[in-house]
Amino acid sequence: MNPDAIRKRLKSLDDVLSSGRPAETPLRSDFDLRPDGTRLSGVTDRTLKPAAVLVPIVNRPEGPTVLLTQRTAHLKKHAGQISFPGGGVEDGDAHHVDTALRETEEEIGLHRRHVTLLGRLSMYETSTAYGVTPVVGWIEPPFDLAIDSFEVADVFETPLEFILDRNNHVKETAMRDGVERSFYVMPYQGRRIWGATAGMLVNLTDMLTGAKER
Repeated sequence: MNPDAIRKRLKSLDDVLSSGRPAETPLRSDFDLRPDGTRLSGVTDRTLKPAAVLVPIVNRPEGPTVLLTQRTAHLKKHAGQISFPGGGVEDGDAHHVDTALRETEEEIGLHRRHVTLLGRLSMYETSTAYGVTPVVGWIEPPFDLAIDSFEVADVFETPLEFILDRNNHVKETAMRDGVERSFYVMPYQGRRIWGATAGMLVNLTDMLTGAKER
């Protein structure tokens, strides 16, 4: 799968770059697998904190991969979890794309000059009340990384072919705050990609294959 093919499947970045935010309400969320679509807190109408992440697709000879990070174990939020580089929108950010690129530079040292923007996924609502804009970028090696060891324990790549294979999208259920929660898990080489990150990867699969997860 090449950059042009991916770009044709994604949402345009024009509205993000012109207005600073996607002109939409979240279309995907941590609650997609709940039959009634209710939030864990019981709140269905809430203000979301704006955030953005970069979904970096790396061009490797054996096939494209998706670059992911594993957060350090001491962090107060999402410790040890696998995620995309990204974070909350700050006052100095021109738009959500700027947020994704800035956070990527800060967390793993991947400079924006290595990123060719292809488009974005639908905004994703997390159970922690963030509205995340996933920005998809194409990365051509070689590139250097400088990992922020306070936030990031490891950086690794997962084949895009693995992600697009729905046999690798496992649905699990667990209790959280007394409420049953269902979510996606993508086990890969001893790593557990789950929650919002897995949900966004399912969305990526839907958009690139032209079919929605059942």
